Amino acid sequence: MHGYVLLRVLFVAAFVYIATLIRPIDGHIAFNIALGLGLGLLIVLIEARMRDAAVTSVLGGLIGGALGLWIANSIHVGLSWTDTTNTKVKFVHMLILVVLPYLGVVLGARKGEWLEPAKFVSLFQDARPAKRYKILDTSVIIDGRVADIVETGFLDGTLVVPQFALKRNRGRRGLDILHRIQKMGGVEVLISDVDFPAVKEVDLKLIELARSLTGRIVTNDFNLNKVAQLRGVEVLNINELANSLKPVVLPGEQMSVFITKEGKEYNQGVAYLDDGTMVVVDNARSKIGRNLDIIVTSVLQTTAGRMIFGRHADASAPSGSSAEREDPGRRPRSAAQA
Repeated sequence: MHGYVLLRVLFVAAFVYIATLIRPIDGHIAFNIALGLGLGLLIVLIEARMRDAAVTSVLGGLIGGALGLWIANSIHVGLSWTDTTNTKVKFVHMLILVVLPYLGVVLGARKGEWLEPAKFVSLFQDARPAKRYKILDTSVIIDGRVADIVETGFLDGTLVVPQFALKRNRGRRGLDILHRIQKMGGVEVLISDVDFPAVKEVDLKLIELARSLTGRIVTNDFNLNKVAQLRGVEVLNINELANSLKPVVLPGEQMSVFITKEGKEYNQGVAYLDDGTMVVVDNARSKIGRNLDIIVTSVLQTTAGRMIFGRHADASAPSGSSAEREDPGRRPRSAAQA
């Protein structure tokens, strides 16, 4: 810091010495000292203000100033035919030589950010936003929930439906879902003829198509989800989305359920929530066909879905919940397996 101060003092002193040596102002030497001191301090002040300026702004100002000076000089040369002895003409000439370089410096400094490599390259690129491709798997089309997601606006961009996937299943429901999506606004449906003859499996074809389009696969197929992720392709899993939107249930909460059938273990009853979540209730076998207030004892999240375990709200808690009595090494069953 002290080195900068010393350098500035020497710079101002050099200006004072030059002014006293050359004496650009006729008269007493004090006037020349004052001139050198004033100019030196002015330049030091400008340097201090520019200390926090971005390099691109400084460079932009220099380029803008040079360009403004060149234009001003060109205009000055072009007006050489005018009467230069006229004071009004002289004023116009001086105005041009002062104003245009000034405007060039100011505008160049303000727009200096365009000299950054990323923005400079963007001037020569297509300014239109890149398309976001979502490749639809056949399973997700047949499932139908994708249409509801598109309708709500949570899935946008270009939905790609490959022909090789449609050939696997041309069900009436799948075609109806596609027609429904095509009628919606804000989304584009593209039926792709691209194929990969060297690839035999349809799932691998979907992955290759997603790679070529730099897109994401929309599916509810667990196996395709895993294979695509292993191959570096992003996946939007409808089942994962549905699970994330299910109401959060915590142990100790009370809820009302309708017991529909007996459970796997002794004296269990099974109920289902509106979203299909299976609820296993201890000591509820005798309550089949009735509504029952229960207290949640535990919640298990599996790849096949979520399972809730509970007990009768009016009964005393058993020694262990059904979730705890199950073999921990055994995979919990889904609602469809119960």
